Amino acid sequence: MQLLGTGSRVQHPDFGVGVVLNQKTKGHLITYVNYGVDETPYDTELEILEAIEPDGVDVSMRDVEIALTSILEKWADVSEIVPLGDKWLNGTLILRPGVKGLQEKEWPINSFFHKIVMLRDRLRVLEQRVNASSMEDEEKVNIQQYITRCYGSLTSFNLLFKQKEHYFSGGNNNSAEG
Repeated sequence: MQLLGTGSRVQHPDFGVGVVLNQKTKGHLITYVNYGVDETPYDTELEILEAIEPDGVDVSMRDVEIALTSILEKWADVSEIVPLGDKWLNGTLILRPGVKGLQEKEWPINSFFHKIVMLRDRLRVLEQRVNASSMEDEEKVNIQQYITRCYGSLTSFNLLFKQKEHYFSGGNNNSAEG
């Protein structure tokens, strides 16, 4: 489908007549007379009633940010999808104080696990930055050893991971390069 400018009139097979408001990352933002506003994917078969040429780039900075984030996640290998072990799905982490009279707290395991994975990803990025920095090799080695000890401290959380290749280890196999 062609890129339509603001003000173009279209006929959607389900939503009826509409007017293009803007172009978004994945489709046109269209207001339909009998439906309301919808981001209609570019590959949707629309009958073009009146086409207006786009007068420039009508993509918002938010759309650019979303697209760039998507590209970085895909190619930077920082935010890989790490599955939670099946037995923990939809589970609850209960924090029970050792002092009587205090209320216990519940936290979805999925949220807790996500924080653990984010921590691991940030350690990997830190490791990459240290390796790419201009600091002396001895200092790099010292920081690298400290990062390795951090990974080792996190091995207690390995029981949450579905796949062993995602486990923390006190060795160097958690590095972004290895």
